[in-house]
Amino acid sequence: MAGIDASRASALSATRARARMIEHLRKLGIRDEAVLDAMNRIPRHVFVEEALASRAYEDTALPLGFQQTISQPYVVARMTEVLIAGGRPLGKTLEIGTGCGYQAAVLSCLASDVYTMERIAKLLDRARSNLRPLRLPNVRLKHGDGNLGLPEAAPFDSIVLAAAASSVPKALLEQLVPGGRMVLPVGTTNQIMLMIEHSPTGGFKETRLDGVRFVPLLPGTE
Repeated sequence: MAGIDASRASALSATRARARMIEHLRKLGIRDEAVLDAMNRIPRHVFVEEALASRAYEDTALPLGFQQTISQPYVVARMTEVLIAGGRPLGKTLEIGTGCGYQAAVLSCLASDVYTMERIAKLLDRARSNLRPLRLPNVRLKHGDGNLGLPEAAPFDSIVLAAAASSVPKALLEQLVPGGRMVLPVGTTNQIMLMIEHSPTGGFKETRLDGVRFVPLLPGTE
């Protein structure tokens, strides 16, 4: 009985912490209710190390090991909101940089299908373990070099990068449908979030958004 009571208390504490996170996101300007609902549905604490679980709902990036981080909640919400702005559906979505699986889980609440790529095999295994209990049928994980995208599943309606590219990967542009959107951080010392729209008539339009700080997008796999 004591164990059950402790489990219920822990779940209630996480629910309250998540609610505070959502209110914080509102104050920072996140307005899309579908995005806020997705952030509220996904338990961020299951994606971080147990020692950091008490900080899971702080608006900060947290270390995952392998020189990687789980993205700041605001940044996850902001990138997702940009992709669906104007009532646009996410559709079939490619995520580059699975990490612990958290952002893929959030995207799964809004996308028809999520394909998520990670270059570090051991980190991908961890993401798979984190995601399994949530039973998200529309998430597919792939070990590979995100710079190359996933041509066997292309084209994609939406693409989001959780690592900073030095320049926009050409392969990803080629895998974006006409009318599609891609959101990514670009830069080395000074990074900027870009939103790229593939015009239905051809060509790409870039919109500069916020200053951000991400781990770099590296080539190859390990």
